[in-house]
Amino acid sequence: MPLSGMTGFGRAEGAAGDWTWAVEARSVNGRNLEVRFRGPPGFDQLDRAARDGAQARFARGQVNVGVQAKRTDSGVEVRINEGVLARYLAMGEGLIAAGRAGPPSLDGLLALRGVIEAAEGDDDPEAQAALQAAIALSIGAALEALAASRREEGLALTAVLIGLVDKIEALVGEAQGLADEQPATIKDRFARRLAELIGEAAGEDKIVTEAAAMAVKADVREELDRLRAHVEAARGHIVAEGPQGRRLDFLTQEFMREANTLCSKSALGALTTVGLELKATIEQFREQVQNVE
Repeated sequence: MPLSGMTGFGRAEGAAGDWTWAVEARSVNGRNLEVRFRGPPGFDQLDRAARDGAQARFARGQVNVGVQAKRTDSGVEVRINEGVLARYLAMGEGLIAAGRAGPPSLDGLLALRGVIEAAEGDDDPEAQAALQAAIALSIGAALEALAASRREEGLALTAVLIGLVDKIEALVGEAQGLADEQPATIKDRFARRLAELIGEAAGEDKIVTEAAAMAVKADVREELDRLRAHVEAARGHIVAEGPQGRRLDFLTQEFMREANTLCSKSALGALTTVGLELKATIEQFREQVQNVE
């Protein structure tokens, strides 16, 4: 699907040895691509995998990648810190010699803070590298799921945008029909106003000359032609490959510029009403375009 949205969610899970992990990738709207990574201590190198994976798949949006990793108890080795134990024994020798304390028991010694410690084997560079490589694959899978989610949003946005472009085109056609009536309306209005001011019917030549000048100022054919061209351009961008959000956003500004000029030149209440409805539809189009990558 050519269009892609910027909001979505992806998740992937994995396991290797005595490790299990889950990766979640989320994204929301953003003018540029911004990637944020959050992972457990010791896995900072995965930040690069998250950033490279997001940059390879997305052009815009705020992307958040989170990793949760856990090691099972069976993978934790327990050892005695002999240096800490020796310091405790040395500190107690004087008390024992003075008869102020009895010889320590084994369970008492092992219960002392720092005597027993967990050695999780994280100091093995090869094992750690293999683990992070496996988690990086899951990051890629989560980002791919996120991309699929954003494409689904793009599918829904495509239908909405096409409907709004069709409505804009219909309003432009309606405006064209009303604009064709403007010269005669301007001439009649000018003739009546001139008669009110001078108290008698004005000459036909003067009416035609002045009315023609006013009609030129109120001519909206160029605006309508540009609006029709913008409609065709919008349809092209909606079905084009690659990110189209910025192009559609710029096109929306051009749509609104022509609609504003149309309203300012309008000499008919009906044409003004159509122009205002056109502006409201363009604004709806703009709001939806903000969701397009």
